[in-house]
Amino acid sequence: MPKGSQDKKPSQSSQQDRVLVGRALEGDQLAYQELMEKYRGALTRHVQKMVRRQGEVDDLVQECFIKAFSALKSYSTDYAFSTWLYKIATNHTIDFLRKKKLHTMSIDKPINTRDGEVEYELPDSTYRPDRHIVEDQRRELIQAAIEQLPGKYHRVIVMRHQQEKSYEEIAMELDLPLGTVKAHIFRARAQMYKFLRDKRHIM
Repeated sequence: MPKGSQDKKPSQSSQQDRVLVGRALEGDQLAYQELMEKYRGALTRHVQKMVRRQGEVDDLVQECFIKAFSALKSYSTDYAFSTWLYKIATNHTIDFLRKKKLHTMSIDKPINTRDGEVEYELPDSTYRPDRHIVEDQRRELIQAAIEQLPGKYHRVIVMRHQQEKSYEEIAMELDLPLGTVKAHIFRARAQMYKFLRDKRHIM
């Protein structure tokens, strides 16, 4: 690193971020909100470059903020907060796309070739005799995380993730502003993440 770069004065925006991060680490909820409002639009546009469906974009952006805020203690002020946040968003979105690609790849339908149909066989290199037990435990933990949510958060999470309703459908059905629905889902996910993180030794 060039000598002068270490002494480079941070921009006004970066200085503001450092103050907000410091307040957030002290438990100031308003600081979290200010950081979200500042970067929500830019982060949404960033994720939209990789994901097309708006509902998925909204979910990913919320999840990125949850990940970032949960890891805030590891943030180093040697780097711009925005750079750190974009990196988290990029990695999280790439993980989502990888998982989605795996989930949507069909291995049941035969492949048409000049010699006829060929069944596609995928060798199970990750076979674990106890895998179904681990998956059952994970499902039970996720359900437990949902059940421990306060009523207003439990309701929107069930509608969003189990009934697969859009934000707009939830807002209409519950007669709530769209922003309120998104805020409730964000806070519900944050509480679930904390619950699951505390139980991660079981996962």
